[in-house]
Parts: sequence; structure tokens; C-alpha cells
Amino acid sequence: MLDQSNLKSLFALPFDDSSRDYSYLLKNIGDAHLVLIGEATHGTHEFYKIRSQLTKQLIEEKGFHAIAIEGDWPDVYNLNKYAKNFSKSIDEYNAIKSFERFPSWMWCNDDMLEFVKWLRTYNDFLATNQVKIGIYGLDLYSLHTSMDFVIHSLAKRDPQAAERARIRYECLQKYRQDPINYAYAIEKGIASGCEEEVYDQLTELLELYSNALSQYEADQEDLLSTLQNARVVVNAEAYYRALLKGPEVTWNLRDNHMMATLEDIRTYYYQLLGSLPKIIIWAHNSHVGDARATSLTKRGEINIGQLARERYGNDCYLIGFSTYQGEVTAASTWGGVTERKKVRPALEGSYEYLFHHLKIPDFLLLLGEERSLTGPYLQRAIGVIYHPETERMSHYYYASLSQQFNAIIHIDTTSAVRPFHKSHVWEKGEFPETFPTGL
Repeated sequence: MLDQSNLKSLFALPFDDSSRDYSYLLKNIGDAHLVLIGEATHGTHEFYKIRSQLTKQLIEEKGFHAIAIEGDWPDVYNLNKYAKNFSKSIDEYNAIKSFERFPSWMWCNDDMLEFVKWLRTYNDFLATNQVKIGIYGLDLYSLHTSMDFVIHSLAKRDPQAAERARIRYECLQKYRQDPINYAYAIEKGIASGCEEEVYDQLTELLELYSNALSQYEADQEDLLSTLQNARVVVNAEAYYRALLKGPEVTWNLRDNHMMATLEDIRTYYYQLLGSLPKIIIWAHNSHVGDARATSLTKRGEINIGQLARERYGNDCYLIGFSTYQGEVTAASTWGGVTERKKVRPALEGSYEYLFHHLKIPDFLLLLGEERSLTGPYLQRAIGVIYHPETERMSHYYYASLSQQFNAIIHIDTTSAVRPFHKSHVWEKGEFPETFPTGL
């Protein structure tokens, strides 16, 4: 049984604001070309802040070349164009406000604004012959936005090709308002699906652009983005077609798409650099931590952390986060109002509960061969939806921490990330549990 006496033998390096030193973690990362940095929630300020600080040091001290985040390609591409100064019409605020789809606060927040401003400044000081640091989206929810991007991009180069794309994508346009209706239509035999059309469009683009390299990095980026949006359409079509087949099916489609997108980014930067690039990935712990070390693997789920380890072994380094209590930006339903909710104290028997009782508020823990953290024990995961009333069922699974990550950063009491679009509900926050006597 894992208890406090076991944990006291571990090397927990204090990691609060006054003592935060990344040098030990950077040394442990070594020469890894992929660093995957997670988060225990999709709405915690400290996770965003520390992840940004670590990323800055990986870029400055270890020469990392790109960041790939759990966001949609078209929205993140606006950040990329701003960060690389490829568009005079996009400033930092317009770039951040590109994230309009729920959950907008994941990337449209104060911490993200500070980071992209830093990235732009860093890129501006690079020599003209140096490749700028890019930021790209790994996710596949942008079915219709990606279709629009492909058509618009082709229209500037080849109007006839743009018209062919428009005709092929017309198959999906009727489901624009609610893509889940696409899955229902296929299940009920109303539609036969658009798989062939979207695949044909990607094939044509690959043929058109196979020799369309440019000496200008901005042009190359635009070609890359057009192809990637066409790939998003192919995989998003498969995702929405599979919505009724079970969550593990769509989960695996997402993470396989993330891994394929990462490979495309690696290939692109290899062509730019002439050498193997170093890339940082930002995503939730449930994507970054090796799925084979969690109970989710029993449902047949994989994730990008597992896929990266299987492919690259020790050339990738996985970092997770945890918290015991605090506040989080989240919603109560998909597409619901953005709220600032209280994070309940972690359940007894969880890693978060045991870390709290170490009495070190914030710390860095290197894992690897730590036998005492093999478990499995409960681990909390809060996504964009938080249901504290069903905490155990909704937000915990079993994990073997030492096999799941290379390192974990625990911040005992955390605060909510500040969204740009703050609802009155978010501003008000959640009433204390003692309400109304606690007023």
C-alpha cells in the first residue's frame, strides 16, 4: 500500500514560485527530441504558466523548434502566423480570439496571450536565415473550418481546383450546424457517407503540391496548412461518422490523428532544417501520459503518449501535472456556459491525496523506476466538463504513475485560468460550501 512513509523517501524538489528552477528537469530531459507536457485539467492557470515557462527554456536552452497543441489546426494556425510575423493583418489579440468554438477558454486566455507575445518577440530577434519557432494544432474538430480553408486557399492559386474541392465537400455541408447528424444519417441509411469525396480531395492536393516547394518560408507554411486542413477533413469525417460507435473508437481516431499530425510537422521541419527537429506537445494528461499505464487501456484506448513511446522510446519525455484542490475554469455541459468552479479536495487513495499529505505544497518529482509509485492508484482528470457531484465516477481512473510519466509536477492549490470571454457566471465564481452562513 502506498502511504506517506513511502513518499517521503522520494526526491520531491520544491517547485513553488520562489523556488521554481527548471535546470534539474532540463538535465533529466537530456537530448530527447519530443517533450510532451500535460495538464490535469483544461482550465488551470498554474499548469498553463509552468508549461509556458518550461517551453521557453526548452526553446532557449535546448533549441526546440516547434510547439504542437491540443487545438484545431485552423485556429492555431492564426497563432502561428502571428508568432512568425507572416500576416500583417493579425495581431496578438485577433490571433487569440480565433478560438471561438467551445471550449474557447482552453487557448483564448491570458496565459496563452502572454506566451504567444513572447514567441513573436523571440522569433523577431532570430537571424533572417534561421527557421522561426512554429505553433500548430493537433486536433480534428474543425471539419467545416478546414474545408473552408482548403477552398479559400485553392481559390488564390487555381480556381478550377477550388471548384472541384467545393463540389466534393458539398457532401458534408448539410451537416454544418451539427455534425453528429452525419452519424445519425449514415446509421439510418439516409446517407452513404462522404469518405470517398474527402479522400479524393486530399489525394488531388498531394499531387498538386508534391513539387510546389518555395524558397519563402511563409509560402511553405501556407502549402503545409492547406494539406493539413485537407487531412483534418479526412480524419474529422471518419470521427463524426464513428460518433455512435462508442467513445473509445472516436478517442483513438483523435489520438491517431494527433500522432499523424505530429509526424507531418516533424517531416516539414526536417525539410526546413536538414536535421531532426525538436518538438514540444501540449495536451491533457490523458493524452500525454502513456495509456498502457492506466485502466483506460482495458477499454482499448491508446493515446499520443503511448504512440510516441512505442515509436521513439527514450527520445520522448512525458511530463504530467496534478493538483489537490482550488478552482478551475470548466463547464457543466458540452457547449455550456464557462464557469469558475471549485476543485474539490482529492479523494483518499489517489495520488493527489497522497501528494497533499507530503506537506510540500508544490514540487517536481522524477519518476522512472520508482517502485513505490507503480500502483495502480486513483488519478484525477478534469477536462472541459467538471462534475464534482459525481467526482469518483466522472473524473478518476487508475494509473501506474511511474510508468505513465517521466516526471510529475504537483501544485497543491491551483487557480482558474482567466478566459478572454468571461461570463457573469465565471466572474461570480462558485459559492463556498458554507453558503449562506459563510458570507
